[in-house]
Amino acid sequence: MSKYILFDLDGTLTNSSPGIINSILFALDKMGIHENDETKLRSFVGPPLVSTFREHYFPDSKDQVEAIKHYRSYFSTKGIYENSLYAGVIELLETIKSNGGIMALATAKPTYFANIILKHFQISSYFDVVVGSHLDGGRTNKKEIIHEVLDQLGDPRPEKCTMVGDREYDVLGAKFHGLNTIAVTYGYAKELELEAAAPDSLVDTPLALAKIICT
Repeated sequence: MSKYILFDLDGTLTNSSPGIINSILFALDKMGIHENDETKLRSFVGPPLVSTFREHYFPDSKDQVEAIKHYRSYFSTKGIYENSLYAGVIELLETIKSNGGIMALATAKPTYFANIILKHFQISSYFDVVVGSHLDGGRTNKKEIIHEVLDQLGDPRPEKCTMVGDREYDVLGAKFHGLNTIAVTYGYAKELELEAAAPDSLVDTPLALAKIICT
């Protein structure tokens, strides 16, 4: 078992798509855009928000900033709570903790909101380190986020660390730092996205995840 377990949040621990998608739809509507492609919207869960707006709707940085403000006006009051823990997550965290694992959160979501979500679901106590992006749009790259997590953990040896996530960004960011990688298939990855990223393991449920991590 790896001593240090790094978790993504959206699509890994929580089913946050309703709140994120509703927040994006709210922002787009405020910007005069109406999006009906559910598959496209679902793919926006996980990547940095600024990248989603820049690559798909608003090449101009001023528009990106305005869209993010609209997004957060909805997310901070409603969208953040349109969210649920995946079945088995509490048992997963408890199993890792009881086996001596040290857990950290490595998410592209702003740290401010990540902490609110952890407290809302009463799972803050499981995490020794919580690192996300900055509210000003900085530190959204998963490589940077994982680097900061490892720094706060005291730079443990890579072979003692495992990153768990649901998107290619999680796998590739962890590989950059030499970490072990586990990808969950129940999140928001596109078809064959995870296979292309080639994680060390693929799992279908939090229960299966607990078995792999604690072996």
